[in-house]
Amino acid sequence: MGNNILEMRGIEKYFGGVHALSNMKLQVEKGEVHALLGENGAGKSTLIKILGGIFIPDKGEIIINGKLVNIRSVKDSQNNGVRIIHQEIALVPHLSVAENIFLGKEHISRIGLRKCWKMEKQAQDMLLRFGVDINVKTKIRKLSIAQQQIIEIIKAVSFDAKIIVMDEPTSSITESDVHKLYEIINNLKYSSVSVIFITHKIQELFDIADRITVLRDGEYIATRKTTETNKDELIKLMVGRELTKYYTRSSKATKKVILEAKALSKKGVFKDVSFKVRKGEVVGFAGLVGAGRSEIMEAIVGINPYESGHVFYKGGKKKYVKFSDAINDGISFITEDRKKTGLIMNNSVGFNILLCVLDQIIKGARVDSKKKYKIAYEFIEKLNIKTPSLQQNVSKLSGGNQQKTVIAKWLSTKPELLIMDEPTRGVDVGAKAEIYSIIDDLAKQGIAIIMISSELPEIINMADRIYTVCNGHINGELQKDDFDQEKIMHLVTGGVTNEYQSNVI
Repeated sequence: MGNNILEMRGIEKYFGGVHALSNMKLQVEKGEVHALLGENGAGKSTLIKILGGIFIPDKGEIIINGKLVNIRSVKDSQNNGVRIIHQEIALVPHLSVAENIFLGKEHISRIGLRKCWKMEKQAQDMLLRFGVDINVKTKIRKLSIAQQQIIEIIKAVSFDAKIIVMDEPTSSITESDVHKLYEIINNLKYSSVSVIFITHKIQELFDIADRITVLRDGEYIATRKTTETNKDELIKLMVGRELTKYYTRSSKATKKVILEAKALSKKGVFKDVSFKVRKGEVVGFAGLVGAGRSEIMEAIVGINPYESGHVFYKGGKKKYVKFSDAINDGISFITEDRKKTGLIMNNSVGFNILLCVLDQIIKGARVDSKKKYKIAYEFIEKLNIKTPSLQQNVSKLSGGNQQKTVIAKWLSTKPELLIMDEPTRGVDVGAKAEIYSIIDDLAKQGIAIIMISSELPEIINMADRIYTVCNGHINGELQKDDFDQEKIMHLVTGGVTNEYQSNVI
């Protein structure tokens, strides 16, 4: 095995009659960052859950540190030096940093009392080792998502983990937090800890990974050194074809303004927010996490109303105090977290698509089955949602198909203005390309679209205009010809342009 700390070979896994993994393999070297790349449904999660003892393989071998191991439970996995940091943080929010780090292995005195001082001192030493300035007495609930992820990593190392799996660790953190995470990962490498890094953001792989293993349809495709590959090759390996039209943006906006916000303010959240959106236009809102982009949109649609200012929609002055009023007026809002606020995860695809138009298919005690199936199948076909049936539980779909189900739910209301908050978060490149094509088609139909995105390439390639948001205030407006990644980053981190100050709406 040479320098390999982990080898998984011949891994097979069935779910019912579905072959989820077929002759899968993975080799990870000591002290390397090894990325797993593949579309949703490619088998990444299944493979990692087998390594983590959540699933038991039907066939295959796992070798750690040159020794054949039998992982039948999470405890078996941890006893073999494996720790998985899931996308959903698994810390106890009401306990302190130190208490979370030592949870399950507390220092206990002879009379059965916890040695809090000892745990706090050791925890603080661990944080200092990684250059992290957090008081170990702080409750977890008071930390940012990025800080909680760092505590998860330190907790894993405190258990003598030699292999740490990070599942989408940068999906909800700021650019500066990403750099801090990279520093910690590099510290792990120098300590001979191996990191398996899962992400849909291909550029991240070139920033942090040493090697990349690509999976497709439950099968191993290839492993490449990061220095010997490029984005185009990786996409082709992932999807089995070249995505020649990754971003699709062909329509042009009209001159008709459908929404105008004037001096909107909400104390402590945003201030003096003004902008316009035209029919058939894709307007991008760029900003760091916590800048106030989502809160501005929630205020406009009545989820958390603004306190002062005015909104004009379709030529009339509006102030929605309930989201349902905005929906009835032709405004739809795709929120950033499809699992918490976009879908009812324990229900079917059909139920989720039809959720906002039940009044159209239920009359009294009668369900119009013909109309029900017509609406649901129309959007499944239009958006190319891959599902075996309307009855399929939406939680069983890939991330990309879940996201398209959310879009279908809101398109069924026939909106004139569609707000999309992080529309491609957590979906693979193939699904992203499909969603971009959907956005372009909607704009062609004259639907106005507000796109909130933390991915600059996405917002640069899809938007007609971009507003930048910093600390609850719009500090820049860029036209298509002026789009520039450095300029946008300058603005979202607190800069301002003379052009915007002289042309504030």
